[in-house]
Order: sequence, then C-alpha cells, then structure tokens
Amino acid sequence: MTDVQRVEIEYCTQCRWLPRAAWLAQELLTTFEAELTELSLKPGKGGVFVVRVGDEVVWDRREQGFPEPTAVKKAVRDRVAPGKSLGHSDRPA
Repeated sequence: MTDVQRVEIEYCTQCRWLPRAAWLAQELLTTFEAELTELSLKPGKGGVFVVRVGDEVVWDRREQGFPEPTAVKKAVRDRVAPGKSLGHSDRPA
C-alpha cells in the first residue's frame, strides 16, 4: 500500500454520466473515508466510464459494463485496504 491512495472516475460528459460518477464517488468516499487521500471526477468523451486506483484501471465500462457499487468497492478495497471488511457486500451472492 502506498501513502497516497487516489481514485479517479473518468466519465463521459456527452453521455451525461456525471450523476452516475458522482454517486459512485459518494459510495467510495463513504466506504473508504479513512483509506483514500483523494477522489477525483474527470470529465471525458466518447462513452468513457473508467475507475482508476492510482494509475491502475480497476473498472472499464467498455470491457465490463456499468459497475455495481459492490464490484467497484471490492476492486478498490483489494488495492487500498486488502484486510478491510465490506460487511454485507462481502457475502457471496
């Protein structure tokens, strides 16, 4: 784990995905309030919706579809706080 835990959500402004990106940002900030040092929303174009931890892409809509918050929380947790329990989100489906 590095000292800086930065998450970036890049979203398509043409598709009007800001509300979805802002909602996901809120979910991540609530879950990882002690672990994250920064969370940014990055306007993009061309249907982009990508979540990065540092420089690593952990979710890309083009490859994986739109994420459920639980899936993104698990991907972020695995990189910023591997031992952290996500409560009911960790239960198998």
